[in-house]
Amino acid sequence: MRKYDRILAVTVCLYLLLALGTGQILYRMQEHRDREFRVEINRLYHTISAGTRPEEVELSGFRDVYRIDSLPLADAADREKSEAFYSDESNGGSVIKPWYTDSSLKGYLRFSYREENMSLGGVMVTVQAGLALMAAFVVGILLYLKYRVIRPFNRVSELPYELAKGHLKGEVKQEKNRYFGDFLWGIGQLKDTLEVTKKRRLELEKEKKKMLLSLSHDMKTPLGTIRLYGKALEQGLYDTEEKKCHAARQICAKAEEIEGYVAEIIRSSKEDILDIRVEMGEFYLEELVKRVADTYVEKCAVRMMELQIGRYENRLVRGDIDRVLEVFDNVMENAFKYGDGRRIEISFYEEDFCQLIRIFNTGEAVSENDFNHIFESFFRGTNSLGQQGSGLGLYICREIMRKMDGEVFAEREKDGMGIVLVFR
Repeated sequence: MRKYDRILAVTVCLYLLLALGTGQILYRMQEHRDREFRVEINRLYHTISAGTRPEEVELSGFRDVYRIDSLPLADAADREKSEAFYSDESNGGSVIKPWYTDSSLKGYLRFSYREENMSLGGVMVTVQAGLALMAAFVVGILLYLKYRVIRPFNRVSELPYELAKGHLKGEVKQEKNRYFGDFLWGIGQLKDTLEVTKKRRLELEKEKKKMLLSLSHDMKTPLGTIRLYGKALEQGLYDTEEKKCHAARQICAKAEEIEGYVAEIIRSSKEDILDIRVEMGEFYLEELVKRVADTYVEKCAVRMMELQIGRYENRLVRGDIDRVLEVFDNVMENAFKYGDGRRIEISFYEEDFCQLIRIFNTGEAVSENDFNHIFESFFRGTNSLGQQGSGLGLYICREIMRKMDGEVFAEREKDGMGIVLVFR
């Protein structure tokens, strides 16, 4: 803010310097014009003093002086003639000088000049007024930016850092400023969402720990049983085959019980991953295509990839458009990472009263073994070497589509890979 205040001060100083400099220039021009018309009067006065009669002087060569009037000394005593001589009814200004010839006073001369041609007072006022208006406009814009943009922005500039540090308590004060009102409302929504997500994550962690403690406690009993039967077999405590078979069967049964606990642990771990909320609604295909195009047309252009979006009918589709865009994000990122960078095609068609969207990217086809596992969690194919990722992209896509009562499947082709989204 201090730097911005310096800019305001510099702007005002520049205006003052400019106004002062312009005034000096105009003032010097005014003095120069004053000297010009006085020089003309002096030349004419010397010409008349040399013996030329005033009415015989040719004034066409002079720019400022346009008329010379004389009052002979004999007529100076006449009141009417004197008043007519001294009264200036002409446009402009006039200068009266005594009329000497051969060192004797012959009367008086009046030189009339065009004042409007050499007076720059009006020009100076106009220029200064223009500079003042321009300075007021610039300062007004700077003050508007300061109080309506910069100052509100400074008040909210720390919010992203606070959110990044996990400081989610407190309310975000709303601004009446239309530029920052929606921004602060969005920040408030983001804060609330992060806070809810944090609480849900803590609850999940708490439940997960409880479950692990419970399962760990439950697993102790079968493990103890297995240990006892194992030691009995090792020490030869069972003297008949029937007792040995019974011990073996008990070990197998307890092992299956432990496998069930392990499966429960794995299932619960997956549920943490699948904590995805879907708000079912309806949206038009045109809105979805527009948002996809806004995001990926430029990205494909930067990568020198061809993005083809096929024809479609603007149908109403059931689902959560934000989650569908998340599915598109995962599929498109896979196309960028594992495709050959030539072309991505998005096509639309219907089948069995379902809306299908197919996203195809050119590139080397995945192996048959990888193809059978691409929708599994944490699975990464042989073509993922050197590529960043967690192996959850398509897995999350499938779970989102299923939560929207849809489906997703893959198509393996010779020249690439297609992912088809099914909306029911």
